[in-house]
Amino acid sequence: MVLSGLGGAGLHMLTNRYDNSVVKELLLDPAARGERGDVSGPLNYLLVGSDQRPTASPSPDQRSDTIMIAHVPAGLGRAHLISVPRDLLVDIPAAPATGYPGGPDKINAAFQYGGGGQGGTRLLSATLSRLTGIRFDGAALIDFSGFRRVIDLLGGVRMCVDNPIRSIHTRTVFEVGCQQMDGARALDYARQRYDLPNGDFDRQRHQQQLLRAMMDKATTTDMMRNPLRMDQVIRAVGSSFTVDTNGVPLEELIFALRGLRADALLGIQLPSHAETIDETSYVLLDEAADGLFASMRVADLDNWARANPTWVNRL
Repeated sequence: MVLSGLGGAGLHMLTNRYDNSVVKELLLDPAARGERGDVSGPLNYLLVGSDQRPTASPSPDQRSDTIMIAHVPAGLGRAHLISVPRDLLVDIPAAPATGYPGGPDKINAAFQYGGGGQGGTRLLSATLSRLTGIRFDGAALIDFSGFRRVIDLLGGVRMCVDNPIRSIHTRTVFEVGCQQMDGARALDYARQRYDLPNGDFDRQRHQQQLLRAMMDKATTTDMMRNPLRMDQVIRAVGSSFTVDTNGVPLEELIFALRGLRADALLGIQLPSHAETIDETSYVLLDEAADGLFASMRVADLDNWARANPTWVNRL
């Protein structure tokens, strides 16, 4: 989105700069990887957020904090963000590399059972592909500590707090109302789920709103006229992401998505509900989830969203 306002030689130069700074790995399991094709869409990308730095050694006891599927319809002018509840009960495939035999568990445990990092993202992609029936066109593993710096370099973001909440991490109190937040405060707010009316479902919506706020700031800031700041942002973004573009050159992908705008983002809550099983809290899929997955497989998510407004988050 930062690069989308530029074209020609400027876009080529900045994309090369970004391409040299981002870490590239095979994040998708072969069973979850789509065929390498053009980038005209529809496209499905797996986004995984973690406190683990992309270049750090895998942490076998770490679970993914954020799981999203970004669905970009044909034309690439808009995008749907489907948040996957971290407590969703799923069947996780076996991971021979770590000795995990496979079985039912919370979906964020797949990242742990795969060994974290690259292996964890692979097992998570295989789990989601088995659940949804879709294959992914790419994936990104996002390091939250680097993400904070990106927000700060953008000059912070404007977030609208709809319910008062006290952070369990910093004890910060977030009062109701729209306010400017720096990277640390914005991420702290977006990761809260306790004492919210809808718990983790509200957290998912706040994370979608944060991405929208970042896109808003990236396309309205005067950063384009500040080469030094632009370079800092590009390097910060690159150091925050490990990516798998499924064989598509990064420059080609960025150029294809250059028309995507913040007001064309739509948030979707995975149809599901919380339930306690044997004194453990899980999230179970509702019947409407089958229709959501089917619409993603046949690239008809717009019609599904219109028919199921209950599960749509207006960002």
